[in-house]
Formats: sequence, C-alpha cells, structure tokens
Amino acid sequence: MVEALHPSVGSASFGSLMHRWPKLHVAQISFFADPQGRAPEQLLLDWPTLVDVAEAASRAGIRVSVVQACKSSQHLIRNGVSYHFLPFGRGIATVRGTAGPLAELLRKLAPEVLHVQGLGFAHDVLSLVAHTTGIPLLLQDHANRPPRPWRRRIWRRGLAVASGISFCSKQQAQAFVTAGHIQPRTKVYEIPESTSRFTPGNKEEARRATGVEGSPLLLWVGHLDANKDPLTMLEGISKVAPALPELQVYCCFGTAPLLHAVQRRIAVDPLLRGRVHLLGPVPHERIEQLMRAADFFVLGSHREGSGYSLIEALACGLPPVVTDIPSFRSLTGAGIVGALWQCGDPRELCHALLSLATKPQPTIREAARAHFDAELSFTALGQKLLATYQDLLQRQQI
Repeated sequence: MVEALHPSVGSASFGSLMHRWPKLHVAQISFFADPQGRAPEQLLLDWPTLVDVAEAASRAGIRVSVVQACKSSQHLIRNGVSYHFLPFGRGIATVRGTAGPLAELLRKLAPEVLHVQGLGFAHDVLSLVAHTTGIPLLLQDHANRPPRPWRRRIWRRGLAVASGISFCSKQQAQAFVTAGHIQPRTKVYEIPESTSRFTPGNKEEARRATGVEGSPLLLWVGHLDANKDPLTMLEGISKVAPALPELQVYCCFGTAPLLHAVQRRIAVDPLLRGRVHLLGPVPHERIEQLMRAADFFVLGSHREGSGYSLIEALACGLPPVVTDIPSFRSLTGAGIVGALWQCGDPRELCHALLSLATKPQPTIREAARAHFDAELSFTALGQKLLATYQDLLQRQQI
C-alpha cells in the first residue's frame, strides 16, 4: 500500500513549517505545449487552471515560477506569479533527452521544489531530474491512466524519480500501484487539480438573466459522450419526472458524439420532450449565471481525473447530484454535500434527486459553498499545496 497524505489546512505543524520556510520557491512545470500554438498572453486567458493553481500557491506565501512549454519565448509577471514560456516539451522541436532552455532557466531560478503537471512525460522528467539533482519532485495526475505494455518500463522509471505524486483522490493511485508503476516509498498526496473564481449569486436574478426555469432546475455541464453518460441521466430524469412534474434540465456541452442518440431519446419520450433543453457550447461567464440559477448540478461520469465543472458548481453553492467515483467522492467530501449515485444506474439518480428535492434549498446551497471554502477555494488549495511542498522538503532532509 502506498503511503498517502491529505495535507491538513489547520494542522499544528503548519505554522511551524511556515516559520521554517517563509518564502518557499516552487517551479510549476508543464511539458504539454499548446497544439494550437497560441501566444503566451492568450494561454493565460484560455487555460485558467494554469493561472489559478499558481495564484493559489502564491496567495499561500509561496514564490511561484510557472514554466510552460511554448513555441515562443516570453516572461510575464501577473498577480505576483512569474510565468516563463519556453520552447521545450511535447510538441516542440527539441532534441529528446536534453533539457535545453529549461535546464538553463532552472539553474537561474534555483527553485526548492519542482511541481510537474501530468504523469505521462517520463522522458522529459528523467532529463529534468538529471539536471536538477537533489530537488524534490512532485508529479501531479491529470486524468492519466496506466500506460500500455510497451510504455510501462519508461513510465516506471519516470514515476520512480518522483518524491511524491498527487491525485484528486488517493484511490486513483491504486491502478498505478497495482501495475507496479508507483513504488512503496513514493508518497501519494490528495490535492484538488484546481479551484474556481465563480461565486454564489441571487437565484431569481440569474433566472431572469438566463431565461431558464424549473422546480427543480437541473444543470448539466459536460460533454455528451460515453464517459459522461448522458443517456443514463436522461433515463433517470424520465423515471423521476412523474414525482417532480415541474422539473427542467438544461445541458451545456462541447463535444457531443452522442448528440443524435440523446436527441432521439428525448424525442421518443413524452416525459423528456419539452423538459430537457440542449444548449450546446456556452460562454464561461454564462455557465456561472446558469449555476446560480439552477437548483442542482447533475453529471453521470464513469471516470474523471478531477471535475472542473463540479468544482465550479460548488463555488456557486450549487448542490451536486453526481456519480460515486473517486474524484467526485473526494471533491464532495464523500457526499457530505449534494448526493452521490452509482454510475449507469438511473434508479439511483432518481432516488438521489427525490432525496435532495425535499431539503430546504438555502441550507443545502450554503453547505455547498461552505464546503468549497473549506476544501476547494484559493485559500484551501494554496494551503494544501504549501503543506505538500513543505512535507516534500522535510522528507528530503530525513
């Protein structure tokens, strides 16, 4: 069994560690280069997690240098975070196995901890470690899966050099442990992948602004694909509709390989026609308004690395009705806010909705936002990152 740590925001040792390392310097590194080749300034707008994780750490008193693979070179400073865009990493024409400009930059920055985004960059990580001897390395999972057989050896080497590996839920590490990719000596940390800038708002004002209605009003924010499983969601809605005759569902989605199947399912069921509204792609700011307007957030995912739309829903104080998978279980505190239901089981979704529909809305909305503040906010994420970095340094000295 891998040793695991869920950094405690309010632990007694937290203050003493702060005193020990008052301005810890961390380099957050991403080897993934934008396939679209967008300029650095545009990436800071289009990739909110890149900015939010860095700013969460910075607000916790950490000196953060973000090092991002990019076709163009640029140095930007935003809200106390230093961003370095360099030509390295996947998708950039560099020589495999050489750190190049990345190694040179890291020599100048001299960070105390390296935090690499993603588990699938074994060649890059091995080269990085060769040029940064003695610096603790944290690898962070982003919906990675154990590799196919022909890549297992290099993955094992890449993961073996890590001082720690973080997952949204420590249960997500078990597949890697079982496959022998994570060594018993490697520390596993449980940290959310990101946070959100969304805030609660007045529900009635949001409904007027968005033109939505329903009692209850359910909001879906996710692709229409087999993993998100919208067909099971629709089956559950059909089952619960007679008991909740004013129920309305609004679906925001990007990619939609199951769109025609979803449309057919709605068309043949009188309990779904006129009740389920397919909105398609929706601007991010409108998502926030829809979350303020809704009564519940629903999603049927079978697997997620984290759950960004779920984090956003909790930020708005929107109670979730989501599947009982490791990442959702972690993000909801094992279902202490909202309700969890078994993947692929429309009856469980029906029962979860009926259970929540009887609870007072203000109470469960306040509970959802309180949970976000305690576990997923900028402050909470920053302190968890700080506790993790400091634990890595402390373990390095043992």
